[in-house]
Amino acid sequence: MHTRRTHRRTRIGRTRTGATLLAAALLAAALLATACSAGGASTSAGPAAAEAAGATEKARTALAALPQATPSALTPYYEQKLKWRDCGVPGFQCATMKAPLDYAKPSEGDVRLAVARKKATGPGERLGSLLVNPGGPGGSAIGYLQQYAGIGYPEEVRARYDMVAVDPRGVARSEPIECLDGREMDAYTQTDVTPDDQGETDELVGAYQKFAEGCGADAPKLLRHVSTVEAARDMDILRAVLGDEKLTYVGASYGTFLGATYAGLFPDRAGRLVLDGAMDPSLPARRLNLEQTAGFETAFQSFAKDCVKQPDCPLGDKNTTPDQVGKNLKAFFDDLDAEPIPTGDADGRRLTESLATTGVIAAMYDEGAWQQLRESLTSAIKEKDGAGLLVLSDSYYEREADGGYSNLMFANASVNCLDLPAAFSTPDEVREALPEFEKASPVFGEGLAWSSLNCAYWPVEPTGEPHRIEAAGATPIVVVGTTRDPATPYRWAEALAGQLSSGRLLTYEGDGHTAYGRGSACIDSAINTYLLRGTAPEDGTRCS
Repeated sequence: MHTRRTHRRTRIGRTRTGATLLAAALLAAALLATACSAGGASTSAGPAAAEAAGATEKARTALAALPQATPSALTPYYEQKLKWRDCGVPGFQCATMKAPLDYAKPSEGDVRLAVARKKATGPGERLGSLLVNPGGPGGSAIGYLQQYAGIGYPEEVRARYDMVAVDPRGVARSEPIECLDGREMDAYTQTDVTPDDQGETDELVGAYQKFAEGCGADAPKLLRHVSTVEAARDMDILRAVLGDEKLTYVGASYGTFLGATYAGLFPDRAGRLVLDGAMDPSLPARRLNLEQTAGFETAFQSFAKDCVKQPDCPLGDKNTTPDQVGKNLKAFFDDLDAEPIPTGDADGRRLTESLATTGVIAAMYDEGAWQQLRESLTSAIKEKDGAGLLVLSDSYYEREADGGYSNLMFANASVNCLDLPAAFSTPDEVREALPEFEKASPVFGEGLAWSSLNCAYWPVEPTGEPHRIEAAGATPIVVVGTTRDPATPYRWAEALAGQLSSGRLLTYEGDGHTAYGRGSACIDSAINTYLLRGTAPEDGTRCS
């Protein structure tokens, strides 16, 4: 799944599924990222529900804390000194940190991790370092720090904390995994993820296989060591070399899984942790993808209700029900499946069903993008001009103007496919689950089900399993959930807050992915008070 932090000042985020939406918000992602008050969609019966029930015993096992004493073999990492240098971005400094490639065999090589910071601006006593992560998995934490958190977080927070980010192993500036070149990624993102026959199914499977083989060829050793557990252990080394006794952290989307994993491994070193747009670590991949599918349906229903109130809605008018809006959009997707439309793209790309679906999904992360989506859909439906939806899709994939891509999607799959066993093993398993996914979302269900097949062909066996995270002994941890979050459904926040021994659930009743810094004075005040004074909100606090 791709689940990634979004903000009106940043690029649109992503989910966790394959091909069009590769899996986890989504990887996601980010890193990343991405969310079940599932809008009435039933997720209580069928293959995925049976799988979830079968995983219950495994999920009862809590992540075990590591010994408090640092192993002698890791001492050189914990005692290293960072050499800060100019980043080329005013106000920010950068450094490179070493971590063991394999924590079980630290003598067998290092991974080099990029770190950035912006020192506390004052006035007021410095409170230490505040580490941030935007999700993904695969989202660049350094990019997020330099483009938003280091300049856009509340002034009083930036005054008291050094704002810090580390790109996780395999991500962005930290030995990035690369799987396909730009032209290959263009072909991959246009692959039909709603196959109508065996030929199209074979084409989709071939795309997943080529993607996986590319990742394996690029980083055969690193690919085995990009798990969330390893990234969390890297964060503890960073905490130590920064001179902080405890970790202070704001993680969004997949970043909540990373932060919760840190708390589970190092409960005694977990300080003020904010987990915004939470994931539920106890769910198997198929269940995660199914519930995220329902989350996108919830968000789409909210968009549909708003769309028909606007004079420029191309999917209906004030008399059109949200369900009919969905049918109208699905009919448009079906038309594109039969005949893609021009976009004016310099590389000759036409708007396919897969690219259009990605564009719509991208706009579900932030209600601030709904107007852009209406305009793009109007151009595509009424004028046969797919340029607007292609822009939204390209922002999701982080495709650059020169035709290159960031490594977001490569890192996303690499982390997700290592963290959990594959959602599906064969196309037949996907076909069996289609009715359940289509019930969860008549608009997106089919594509998201097939997108969940990507890890079936991964060249590395998974090292993780579904598990609970309790972090017994940790100080209060704030878990934030948004009631109509598309990528990390609200139920996940409830579940994580319930698992954590010291979890405090903070609810935002609204739309969009994540809540902090998105306009709710109630949410922002509660989090700022926690970060600055250490006073966590009461469990169950609700904001609108």
